[in-house]
Amino acid sequence: MDRNVIVCRSIFENPAVTQRELAKELHISLGTANSLVKECLDKQLIAINKGNETYELLPEGQALLEKYKVDGAVIIAAGFGSRFVPLTFETPKGLLEVFGERMIERQIRQLHEVGITDITIVVGYLKEKFEYLIDKYQVKLLYNPEYSKKNTLTTIYQARELFRGKNMYVLSSDNWMRHNMYHAYEGGAWYSSSYMEGETSEWCLDYNKKGRILNVFVGGKDQWVMYGPAFFSKSFSSKFLPVLEEYYHLPGTEQFYWENVYMEMLSGEAAKRLPDFPEAKEEIEMYINRRQADEVYEFENLEELRRFDVKYQRHSDNEAMELISKVFQIPESEITEIRCLKAGMTNKSFLFKIKDRHYICRIPGPGTELLINRQQEKEVYDATHDLGISEKIVYFSGETGYKIAEFYEGAHNADAENEDEIIRCLKLVRKFHQSGLKVSHSFDFKERIEFYEKLCKASGDILFDDYNLVRGCMKELLDRLDGLGHEKVLSHLDTVVDNFLILPTGDIRLIDWEYAGMCDPLVDIAMCAIYSYYNEKQTDRLIEIYFEREPSMEERFTVYAYMALGGFLWSLWAIYKASLGEEFGEYTLIMYRYAKNYYKKCSKIVLE
Repeated sequence: MDRNVIVCRSIFENPAVTQRELAKELHISLGTANSLVKECLDKQLIAINKGNETYELLPEGQALLEKYKVDGAVIIAAGFGSRFVPLTFETPKGLLEVFGERMIERQIRQLHEVGITDITIVVGYLKEKFEYLIDKYQVKLLYNPEYSKKNTLTTIYQARELFRGKNMYVLSSDNWMRHNMYHAYEGGAWYSSSYMEGETSEWCLDYNKKGRILNVFVGGKDQWVMYGPAFFSKSFSSKFLPVLEEYYHLPGTEQFYWENVYMEMLSGEAAKRLPDFPEAKEEIEMYINRRQADEVYEFENLEELRRFDVKYQRHSDNEAMELISKVFQIPESEITEIRCLKAGMTNKSFLFKIKDRHYICRIPGPGTELLINRQQEKEVYDATHDLGISEKIVYFSGETGYKIAEFYEGAHNADAENEDEIIRCLKLVRKFHQSGLKVSHSFDFKERIEFYEKLCKASGDILFDDYNLVRGCMKELLDRLDGLGHEKVLSHLDTVVDNFLILPTGDIRLIDWEYAGMCDPLVDIAMCAIYSYYNEKQTDRLIEIYFEREPSMEERFTVYAYMALGGFLWSLWAIYKASLGEEFGEYTLIMYRYAKNYYKKCSKIVLE
């Protein structure tokens, strides 16, 4: 850190700056500040105006500053912000307001105030929401295609060319700075830091008398911690970026923050990971930028934000929160302990607490309105209510698909590899298959295949080269099944083990009936098998468990046929969801393979 630059910068910003103020800015003694001022005077960087005791920045000082001019800023805004659900289901975290101003806009405005206008926002989740900033502030957007699978190491990697040969701020879109801590000139690379009293799980800093960071470690007590923005100088980036690029290609670093790379360069771990890469062994300089208390805020979750800005206690402008408030007839401030649950393949859900009970709110995912008839789903829940086999519904809208249900404390999902649990789950399945319950709608594989096929073709191409051939095979299976004339009963259609809840009492609940309808009951056995990625041996055992006996050839054929049809249908479903920006990895391939493999098995079975 070039302290002469800080002295010159302070005089550039305020010619009447005092040595006491310089000492505070640099976290040095008054005597050291006096020595620095004398040094700058001797180098003819500054002069004293004797008349009014103010300083003057001389041409040599201005020339020095120009070498340290800040070129721009990169704002990281790609992530989802799971700890801010349900707000972030609709709005990226950086676009949330604090005291009536969006956090990212506050930072952009603060940058503009010091003349920094070359600003790039790295986006990912809900990227379209940031587009308006291009017109409003003339920012640039850079898309990170890996935002949903990797962490900020990848974000900096995607933006790496913006840092080469430049002095750049690195900001997080969801930080809030009480005062403007940015400048037109910076004396060296730094990381903002706040002091945490007591135990902390933050990233703590060890530094020398001049403020150079010597070590970074996670967790400690009474520590200065990494908190808020950072600044990459040209010299810092020249040493840091080559190592970060190597880390990007290392297996096991997918969830690394960019700070992980810096931390391991300091500790020597980078040299161990990259023994043949000399740059990993170089010393790298970054300084602590100690900020006063209550100046920088990194909101960890919605609860922290609600404590800071009471608006979110009364009225969050969020549809789900407003709904919960209305259903339970309480102010939003009484909705507590909010946290994101693992997102399903169709919906998004979050857990919350009211008084002494926990509940789950389900929000339909994008494009769901085309795929699922919520009025039909409501009809199923109404039909199964008295049977006591589904979750306890507090609220359900057949119009929007919003659902609020009680949360079962201590329950766990069934384990596909635990035969005892599978036996108990299939006993429940037989119970509702034999209950005689009826609804007014059916689940028709032929109609659904045609429907998803049409959606896929409208949004792009179906990329399987042998699709038409496999499509013909599926038609053959549908014709054979129609010829069997099996009775239709109420079937769940989504019997994945994650939808079976085993309560502490031993009771079992089957949740999420959005695909349910009248259908051949053996569909539920087939779906359970393919959702569990069962092999042939496991599938045959599953069929035996359901029937509690050796199945007939026709029964075995029926399950196999629905496994093929289910695999084909859900591969189309996944292709369509991918066109909406939701990827499910190898799921599409696995489902398509079930379609082909179990068609082959069915083709070898001759029914009398």
